[in-house]
Formats: sequence, C-alpha cells, structure tokens
Amino acid sequence: MKEGKLLGGVCGGIGKYFEIDPVIIRILWVVLTLLSVGIGVIVYIAAWILVPEEGQDNEGTGIAPP
Repeated sequence: MKEGKLLGGVCGGIGKYFEIDPVIIRILWVVLTLLSVGIGVIVYIAAWILVPEEGQDNEGTGIAPP
C-alpha cells in the first residue's frame, strides 16, 4: 500500500508534488466539486487515468521527474 493514497492517489500525488498536505488538497477538491456541480469528480477520474503511478517510467511522456 502506498503512503497517502486513498482513492487513486491523485490528491496525495498533487500534495507531494507541491509539498502541501494531501488533506488540504482533498478538502479543496471536495469544495470545488460541490461548487461546480460535480465537475471535480470528472476531473479526478481523468487525473487518475492520465497521471502516471509513482515509480513508473516517464520516458517519452515529456514529464520531468520532480
């Protein structure tokens, strides 16, 4: 089990990348989702699919490692 991962690890990964507590990211994401009538859920699912797992090779993706 990966540290900071609840559902897909998106908020944990964003928090780690920006060096912010993942709980803050999760709270902001819930508020955004409630205020945007659910668009945050669609964005979360897209991020879950598009963002590479920790430790995966990013070669050829154009994404620089943090």
